Amino acid sequence: MLKYILKRLLLSVVTLFVIATVVFLLMRLMPETGYFDADEYDKMDAEQIEVALKAMGLRDPIPVQLFRFYRQILSGDLGESVVFRPHVEVSKIIAQKIPYSIPFGLASVGISLIVGLALGTLMARFPHKLPDIIGNGYVVFINAVPAAVYYLFIQLYISDILHLPILYDEYNPVSWILPAVSMSLSGIASYAMWIRRYMLDQMTKDYISFARAKGVSNRKLMFRHVMRNAFVPMAQNLPANILYTISGSLYVESLFSIPGMGGLLIAAIQKQDNPLVQALVLIYSSIGILGLLLGDLLMAVCDPRIKLSRKGGSR
Repeated sequence: MLKYILKRLLLSVVTLFVIATVVFLLMRLMPETGYFDADEYDKMDAEQIEVALKAMGLRDPIPVQLFRFYRQILSGDLGESVVFRPHVEVSKIIAQKIPYSIPFGLASVGISLIVGLALGTLMARFPHKLPDIIGNGYVVFINAVPAAVYYLFIQLYISDILHLPILYDEYNPVSWILPAVSMSLSGIASYAMWIRRYMLDQMTKDYISFARAKGVSNRKLMFRHVMRNAFVPMAQNLPANILYTISGSLYVESLFSIPGMGGLLIAAIQKQDNPLVQALVLIYSSIGILGLLLGDLLMAVCDPRIKLSRKGGSR
């Protein structure tokens, strides 16, 4: 296990540096206006722009710039925003956004897991009956209807029916309910669909028939054996889903006016804030790589029979 972890960590670091290199090179193809405040850029002539670019090191050879970029990353320096919030460090911008996104992300993950696993288990327990029909209808609805439609429905109608605020208020915990529930809807459908599938697959195995022949009750069989084994394949993607969820939801945060991480990348791209875009892409890439690593480890913890160090045991 230790050998596998070290190998994956090394591979993750190499992957991250490859991504960082690609992002760096792509950002150098972006318009140079993304390195200036719009008002300042309009007042500068060509000579002043050239002097500023040289001062920022953007006229140095690419290998020199790339080495300097690596050194900044390793020192934890993500640079400064030049358009979104001029001359403010990217790390400070993110630090102000994360406290809003994490609580909603954790709440939505909790709701998704509890409700989704319960619904999926109920669907598998009564296949092709009313609970399964209702659950499948919900899963199909969530996957077929654009999220914007039911998000707006919740904000405009459910908020009125339940007398809940339609916009986020930091000092009113009641206003947190609708955003958290909205963020969890797709997760509920996903977890329910997959746990149903894996549980039905497990129920056809020989060990289930043997356990039933020995007189093991359906309830004990379902929760102590079937559900436990069915959860193993889901565990692989669970950490990545959690990390991405707590990093912010673009549409929900925008719809409910939550000043979190969700819309930050889109805002940075729209404003052509190159340093901020560069830093955020690296952060989300790191989240994805970390999620994959934790997923493999969690799968091994859930099922000790899995030996990650053996050939074919990793992805």
